[in-house]
Amino acid sequence: MTVVIVNYGLGNIGSLKNIMKRLGRETIVTNKPNDIAKAAKIILPGVGAFDRAMENLEKLKLIEVLNKKVLEEKTPVFGICLGMQIFADKSEEGVPCSGLGWISGKNVHFSFKNENKYLKIPHIGWNNVKETKKSAIFSNLDSESRFYFVHSYHMECESEADVAMTTTYGYEFVSAVQKDNIFGTQFHPEKSHHYGQALLERFLNV
Repeated sequence: MTVVIVNYGLGNIGSLKNIMKRLGRETIVTNKPNDIAKAAKIILPGVGAFDRAMENLEKLKLIEVLNKKVLEEKTPVFGICLGMQIFADKSEEGVPCSGLGWISGKNVHFSFKNENKYLKIPHIGWNNVKETKKSAIFSNLDSESRFYFVHSYHMECESEADVAMTTTYGYEFVSAVQKDNIFGTQFHPEKSHHYGQALLERFLNV
């Protein structure tokens, strides 16, 4: 089984490669459409801006092959942080542009009021997650599971059915999504030690 990590210039590739190696999985890091077309599993990492991510995917001619793999062939895909945010239709971040549109919704900037107005943005550090629906990889996690976050924007889903987990930072926000073969986390499992490694192993076993 070939796991493809899509390198579109904005990902935390090194940590992911190390986890895949520890899990004993064959992994290809690539930005070539032909490689992605052969993938059994796809991981979309991401650190940076929404508009830049979509611009890079377009320049590399990856959007068509990703849509075919994910929407038509139903290849399991995992988006991490920005990699999850580009699943949405659009974002408040950067120059207005369309996302992949796999999950109906948009990304919004944290906005705090009253007693929470002193919370720092971006949200950086370890935090808990809460399961909101049964999922092949997000259900029945270790009760002590904590994950590492670094972000200023978060997704708002149009359908609650697409929300797999939430986290509280000032208010409750979407920290994981799941729709059919599409999985994503706002947090970084590749930076979340054994909790994150266990989550990625579940994805690889879907």
